[in-house]
Amino acid sequence: MVAPGMVEIAAVTIFAIALLHTFSAHYFQALAHAQPNHAGLWHLLGEVEVVFGFWAAVLLVFLVTHSGTGHALHYLESRNFTEPAFVFVIMVIAASRPIIDLAGALLHLISRVVPLERPVAYYFTLLSVGPLLGSFITEPAAMTLAALLLRQRFFSRNAPKSFLYATVGVLFVNISIGGTLTPYAAPPVLMVADKWGLDLLTMLMSFGWKAALAVLVNAAVAALAYRTFLAQQETMTSALAKLEAPRWVIAVHLAFLVAVVVFSHHAIVFVALFLFFLGFTEAYPHYQSRLIIREGLMVAFFLAGLVVLGGQQKWWLQPLLADMGPTTLYFGATLLTAITDNAALTYLGSLVDGVSDAFKYSMVAGAVTGGGLTVIANAPNPAGYAILKDSFEDGSIGALGLLAAATPPTLVAIAAFQLLPG
Repeated sequence: MVAPGMVEIAAVTIFAIALLHTFSAHYFQALAHAQPNHAGLWHLLGEVEVVFGFWAAVLLVFLVTHSGTGHALHYLESRNFTEPAFVFVIMVIAASRPIIDLAGALLHLISRVVPLERPVAYYFTLLSVGPLLGSFITEPAAMTLAALLLRQRFFSRNAPKSFLYATVGVLFVNISIGGTLTPYAAPPVLMVADKWGLDLLTMLMSFGWKAALAVLVNAAVAALAYRTFLAQQETMTSALAKLEAPRWVIAVHLAFLVAVVVFSHHAIVFVALFLFFLGFTEAYPHYQSRLIIREGLMVAFFLAGLVVLGGQQKWWLQPLLADMGPTTLYFGATLLTAITDNAALTYLGSLVDGVSDAFKYSMVAGAVTGGGLTVIANAPNPAGYAILKDSFEDGSIGALGLLAAATPPTLVAIAAFQLLPG
């Protein structure tokens, strides 16, 4: 390991403080109620989506004072912000009313063949088919759809706290592993697919079927554990009746969604498509509900901050990964994912030369396994957090509560990736 300089030491210190801040966000929300004179400040510091953007700004201020404005700008411009921009765009489009209504109708139809009571079957479908859709429409889109539909049907301040946390834990884990059926949908896979030769067949045979099995087990356990509460919820009579938008409007929204996914690596294209999408929604406002621009921007700000802070962690992460054997690497990647974005983790792993197939499998499998343990572990998690947090006490999902709730479904994912053959 190369001896770190002042910048590296400062960067890892700021990164550690940001992690502590993330786990303390609930405390700041409580302070907002205890000290109403400064409620605005405490609410701001209590927003998990703000944390990494805030501390990234602190890092940039340090770089300016230590190395000068030119160096700070050069570092900032060397970062790739395509993923934060993509998550913002896909989140807003996927959460538009025509897409949500169509997804709800389709998932409702699928749930009707599940041999459980209607609300229980629908809940199971949202936590299983919803995340698996992430392999085709991308994980950020699947997270947005599933979270919005869960909030619409099952989340409220009257729901049991244990139910809320258990649902978020399963959702985050299932989204993280559910995008591994294809090589383009999960950010940690996308970062290394070309370099490591992870094509569609490889993903299905090595990762996809195991992930699908774990997703179904996790969703089934959650549905059965809370079947009494779920059975008391209102039964959907006909989700298709909610498709108030004409088919051509739904088709246009789907076309924008697909086009953004196709050009997910080309920010200049999908941002232009997004501007056209905004124009279309303005032209036909009676078929729209409020676009989640604010929520999307908050999530993008979070991810952009993570990109800025994460770029300075290579000096200790890369040699740490290179010295691990396959099994140790798998569990190490699972744990490291909890404190750093899994796409950044696999990217750093791809910088290690001459790695074996076992190294590649352990790195990717470990990165997606740990993707539900914390909000920062997987790029789509902040989107789900932003959508669901208002149903929790103080409008915040506690970091320790999420960690505890996500641990059982993570253990199921570990069993699938470590014990199943292939």
